[in-house]
Amino acid sequence: MHILEPENPLLERWLSDHGLPPFRAKQIRRWLFGSKIETFREMTNVPSDLREALAHDFQFWTTRIVTHSRAEDGTEKLLLELTDRQRIECVLLREANRRTACISSQVGCAMGCVFCASGLDGVVRNLTAGEMVEQMLRLGRLLPEGERLSHIVVMGMGEPLANLDRLLPALSQAGKKDGLGISPRRVTISTVGLPDAINRLAMGPTYYNLAVSLHAADDAIRNQLVPVNKTIGLRSVLKAADDYFSASRRRLTFEYVLLDGVNDRKEHAARLASLLAGRTALLNLIPYNRVAGLPYQTPNRETIDQFVAILEDRGINIQLRRRKGSRIDAACGQLRRGGQEESTEIAPLKP
Repeated sequence: MHILEPENPLLERWLSDHGLPPFRAKQIRRWLFGSKIETFREMTNVPSDLREALAHDFQFWTTRIVTHSRAEDGTEKLLLELTDRQRIECVLLREANRRTACISSQVGCAMGCVFCASGLDGVVRNLTAGEMVEQMLRLGRLLPEGERLSHIVVMGMGEPLANLDRLLPALSQAGKKDGLGISPRRVTISTVGLPDAINRLAMGPTYYNLAVSLHAADDAIRNQLVPVNKTIGLRSVLKAADDYFSASRRRLTFEYVLLDGVNDRKEHAARLASLLAGRTALLNLIPYNRVAGLPYQTPNRETIDQFVAILEDRGINIQLRRRKGSRIDAACGQLRRGGQEESTEIAPLKP
């Protein structure tokens, strides 16, 4: 049994069945979320017989680290193998005082974005809430003493809003005082835009930051890049995003991957500026991170600067994302598919 599954009274029931007081559950959770222990036997203020019983009946980790890659900019990436031998990826991002866990929500992805490594093999299954929490803990344990995770982005493998029933309990656990204590204001969910799920998020009561991946300013191009758009349409995506902003008052982020010769021309920038005009939003421009085997290329610097200038002249709030971890294939899905040719370090397998 996985002890990290949130919204599950299993631990409390187990303690009661063993005639143990309820406070032991909080004590155990403090060890799980507030320390960097690797086994139940390291819970030094828990009676030894209880530690042994926990080790016998529960799994501390359900994943094993297959590879651990590090880049010069401090980015670290884990390739994790699940109990069914499927593999997922998660990334630790370091920037100034931020320590961000980028986690996956599915094995693979069904959205079919043509430039993305995550969905090349389709979706295999949803991750459980416990498997998502475990990614956070795995990444948190990469930090030195005195540092802790400050932010979470659900931008790894999979479409988070297609697994909302498991994602929300996992994020709730991360926000609890006896969890990771990360405020919802420091959690971002990235989505291609599933209106029904966005509308569900807008009902609250907890509001997370929403990042909507556009990649095009019209349906013609978006249908090519994000095939699921054919059944949704940009208008529906933007309407749901606007409604979410009205309910949450959280500034929206729109993401746009720049693909050389596909969506990076002057007319594309002008169309995008018109689409976003008047919205309280940040546009996150992302130069494409190349994926082996796919035909898409990264625009040159001149093209990127020209695209940015047109948007800024139209008053659009822009952030140009600096590529992090490119030497370790940090764009999710690449490591799972492509091996470790560019990894700076490969760690041994761990239980």
